[in-house]
Amino acid sequence: METTLHNRHAFQLLHDPFLNKGTAFTEEERRENHLEGLLAPTVETLDEQVQRIIGQLEQSESDLERYMELRSLQDRNRTLFYKVLISDPDRFLPLVYTPTVGEACEKFGHILRRSHGVYLPVTAKGRLKELLGNWGERDVRFIVVTDGSRILGLGDLGASGMGIPIGKLSLYTACAGVPPRLTLPITLDVGTDNEAFLQDPLYAGLRQKRVDDDVFFEFVDEFVQAVQDLFPQCCIQFEDFSMNHATPLLEKYRDKVCCFNDDIQGTAGVALAGIYAACQAKSEPIGDQRILFLGGGSAGTGIAELIVEAMCLDGMSRDEALTHVRLFDINGLLVKSRDDLLPFQLPFAADAEECTDFLAAIKDFRPTGIIGVSTVHGAFNEQVIKTMAEINDRPLIFPYSNPTSRAECTAQEAYDWTEGKVLFASGTPMPPVELRGKTMKPSQGNNVYIFPAVGMAIFATGATHVPEEAFLTAAHALATHVPAEYFDQGMLYPSRDDLRPVSLKVAGEVARTLEKLGHNQHHADDWDARISELAYCPEYTCSLPK
Repeated sequence: METTLHNRHAFQLLHDPFLNKGTAFTEEERRENHLEGLLAPTVETLDEQVQRIIGQLEQSESDLERYMELRSLQDRNRTLFYKVLISDPDRFLPLVYTPTVGEACEKFGHILRRSHGVYLPVTAKGRLKELLGNWGERDVRFIVVTDGSRILGLGDLGASGMGIPIGKLSLYTACAGVPPRLTLPITLDVGTDNEAFLQDPLYAGLRQKRVDDDVFFEFVDEFVQAVQDLFPQCCIQFEDFSMNHATPLLEKYRDKVCCFNDDIQGTAGVALAGIYAACQAKSEPIGDQRILFLGGGSAGTGIAELIVEAMCLDGMSRDEALTHVRLFDINGLLVKSRDDLLPFQLPFAADAEECTDFLAAIKDFRPTGIIGVSTVHGAFNEQVIKTMAEINDRPLIFPYSNPTSRAECTAQEAYDWTEGKVLFASGTPMPPVELRGKTMKPSQGNNVYIFPAVGMAIFATGATHVPEEAFLTAAHALATHVPAEYFDQGMLYPSRDDLRPVSLKVAGEVARTLEKLGHNQHHADDWDARISELAYCPEYTCSLPK
C-alpha cells in the first residue's frame, strides 16, 4: 500500500503543470518524492530547460507547430512555459496569441491534444453551477469567456474559439504577472452556424445551430450568476462575442459585476494610446483630431466612445467631441437618417448626408486618421491612403483588423502610398519597411498593451467594478512610455521586449484610478511597489507537497 501511495504522489507531481519541474527536480526532491528512476539522471536548471525548448521550437517547420509545442508545454510545466514566453516576448507572444492563434482556432478540432479550461454547453442549461464547480481551483480571479461567434476576423468558429481565452489568459500572466492559478478560460458552447464545422467529424463542439436570443441571454445570465456564487472575487472578460451580443452584454453586467469586454474597451484603450502617441509625434492636441472608422460594430463604437471621453477630458463638450468621430459600415456612413442602426450605434450617427462611398466620406469629413475594424482585406486601397496623405501632413492609418489576412492594408502599402508620411499601427504584426535607406518598424496596436495591465490592477486593488476611466488611464499611461526617438522609427507603442515592465507601470496608474474612484477593496501606499510584489515570476518553488 505504501508503495502505491508513493507511486501516486510521484505521478501527481509529474502531471501537475503547476508543480512539475521535469529535469529540474533536485536529487533531494527526487529522493523525498519517489521520483528516482522516473527522470533522466541529470539535474538541469530552469534556464537550461528554456534553451532546450527554444531549440525544439526552432526545429518546428511552421508557427502552428510552434503553437502546438507551446500549448503542450503549458499543460505539462506552467513555470517553464512562462519562463520561455518572458525570455523573448517579441518572438514568442505572437506564437501563443495573434496572429498564430487564428489558424489554431480554425484547426482546433484537428490539433486538440488535451482539454484546457471549462466548456459549458447550452445542453447543460440549468446545471452550469454544477459544471463550473468541477474546476479544480476554488480561487479564480479572472475568467476570459467566449461563445466563439466572432473569433478575431474569422467569424463563427463555435467551440473551436477556446484558443482565444487560453491565449488571452496566458498574456495576463506573461505580460503583467497575474498568477496563472487564478485564471480560467471558458467557452460557452451555444452551437455554431459554421456549416463546415458542423460537417467536420473532428469538430469538438455541439453539432447544432446557434440558439435564439432568448435562450442565449438566459444561458449567459445563468453563467454570470454561477461565477458570482462560486468565485465571488472574479472578474469576467467577455471576448469575441458577435456584434449584436457584445455591447448588450457589457451594458447589462458592467454595473452589476466586475467585468469588461476586451474587444470593445481593450481595443479602445490601445487605439486611444496610439492616437495619444501620434499626437505627441505631431505636437498636436487630441482635440484637433478627426477620426473616421471603417467598421461600425462594437469595436468601432467602443474606440469612438473612448476617443470622445478623452476629448471631453481635454475640455471639449460631448456634443462637440461626437462631431470629431464618424463611422462607416457595410451600409455606408452612420447618419441620423438611417433606420437600420442598432441602439449602441445611434450616439455616433452623424448629422450628415447619406454616403455609401468610403473615399467620398474621407473627402467630405477630412479626417486626420482612419481606423479599420472591418475585417475587409485591402479596404484601405491606394486611392484611400493617397487621399489621406493629400489631406494631412502626417495621416494616421490604423488597419486594426486581424489576423493578417483581414488587415485593411499592409505597412508597406501605407508607407509607399504616403511617401513615408504615415503614422501607422496595425492590429497584427507586420515586417519592417525599408524607406529611403531607413528601416521603419511598424507598430502593432495589440490589446496586450492594455488588458493584462488592467487585469493586474483589478487583482491588486480587489476592484468590484471596472469603470471606463480604467481604460482612459491605461491608454494615457501607455502613451507616456513611448520614447520620443521611437517616432522616427515609426513606432507608436513601446517595444514588446519592454512589455512586462511597462505593463506593471500601467497597472500602477490604473490601480490609483480605481482607488480614487472608490472601486478598490485593498489599499496600498505605493501601488507600483505593491504590484511588483504581487506579480508572478516563473521560478521553481523550493517547497513541494508531501
